[in-house]
Amino acid sequence: MKKILIVLLLVVAVGCTKKYTKTPGSEDMPYLQVKEQMMKDKMAEPEEIVEEMVVAQEERIYEQELSAEEKARSIFRDILFDYDKYNIRPEARPALDSVAAFLKEESRVNIVIEGHCDERGTNEYNLALGEKRAKAARDYLAARGVSSARMLILTYGEEKPLCMDHNESCWQNNRRAHFVLTR
Repeated sequence: MKKILIVLLLVVAVGCTKKYTKTPGSEDMPYLQVKEQMMKDKMAEPEEIVEEMVVAQEERIYEQELSAEEKARSIFRDILFDYDKYNIRPEARPALDSVAAFLKEESRVNIVIEGHCDERGTNEYNLALGEKRAKAARDYLAARGVSSARMLILTYGEEKPLCMDHNESCWQNNRRAHFVLTR
């Protein structure tokens, strides 16, 4: 058992020698200093050191994932389409460029691109149009270097409207491509 813990400690130590961790009473103290401090303060057992290192690593991973999700919320916005169209509008390009940059930076994140329509037209027509809108967004991102394998498209046609009013401003908000992050 002690051999396994020592091997685990060495593996974690090699992977974390340049990482930083926080422990009570230390501010961004390098791993080796934390280990030495723990040994001096309470003569910690190797198991306690390994446990402390694992907890610190998990906290770092959680913080990175949280910051990526917060960043994504500020970047991923619906792009809107003209009536009966599926071409990318010029004002949507900067938003899609931001999405592409984010996805290239965050290689662990995949997306679902949902195509939506307003209520006008038949269900079949709107399902096909929603698919074309999702594909247009996917193709734009793929042209910017995002792997198509990381993007799934779905069409909802008119089935999931954002707005239920019967006027042009409401219909405009329903004609969209919506992005959902996945891992």
